[in-house]
Amino acid sequence: MTHFPQPHPSRRAARVQLGDSVLAAIRLENGRHAKAKLQTISVTGGLLQLPRSLGNGSFVEVAFQTHSGPVHGMAEILTPMRKTTDGVLQPFRFVALEDDDHYRLRTSLDHVTDRDLLGLKSVALSVPGTI
Repeated sequence: MTHFPQPHPSRRAARVQLGDSVLAAIRLENGRHAKAKLQTISVTGGLLQLPRSLGNGSFVEVAFQTHSGPVHGMAEILTPMRKTTDGVLQPFRFVALEDDDHYRLRTSLDHVTDRDLLGLKSVALSVPGTI
């Protein structure tokens, strides 16, 4: 069954800052592929660092690895935030995730959040390529 992430009307979903350690694969509407670095992630979307911006409103497939396993979902690309020396920072929002992908994402985010609340450095963030 497919999960359609919905933002909570009165509170923002918790975000996890990732830095440069998590790679994401992007498949564009035209079938082309792009690589990105996942900077921030939440259950409703995230922030990508891309070599060049993608079209605002484009629908893409986003895939990345977490400590709970791979997450693959459909996303809408939002307006780029700013340019960096390595490209552009561009947010996205998930529009559809399979239940298993949603579970893996939520489990990974809960793991990182729980460790941060305890004042511990998250092992998940120190392993390149995973959250």
